[in-house]
Amino acid sequence: MNDPPTSSTRPPTPTRATTEAPSLAAQIGAKAARKMEARRNPGASVYSGLGMMGLIGWSVVTPTLLGTALGIWLDDRHPGTHSWTLALLVAGLALGSMNAWHWVSREDRAMREDKGHEESHE
Repeated sequence: MNDPPTSSTRPPTPTRATTEAPSLAAQIGAKAARKMEARRNPGASVYSGLGMMGLIGWSVVTPTLLGTALGIWLDDRHPGTHSWTLALLVAGLALGSMNAWHWVSREDRAMREDKGHEESHE
């Protein structure tokens, strides 16, 4: 009376495919979500990176050139023992560097916030 269990009464043994399916589905879902987010917010492209480099470059160059031009004008109008051109060139460079630091830190903060926002959704 003790018949061996048949295939209909024996529970199915888990196979490798069934144990990895939720993990694979979760990975595919996460990749799809990232892709959809990238399509909604296409801000991180090569062109935006080049544009940011240009913006940072001009934020340093503009005050430096303006300081130099003002220094040349002051040296022509009010010659003295010290060079207005050199002093205002350095001041413009310092101001431009602080301006570039501001832009870079703001973009870094925005990237960190976006990354934290993405990780909270996963």
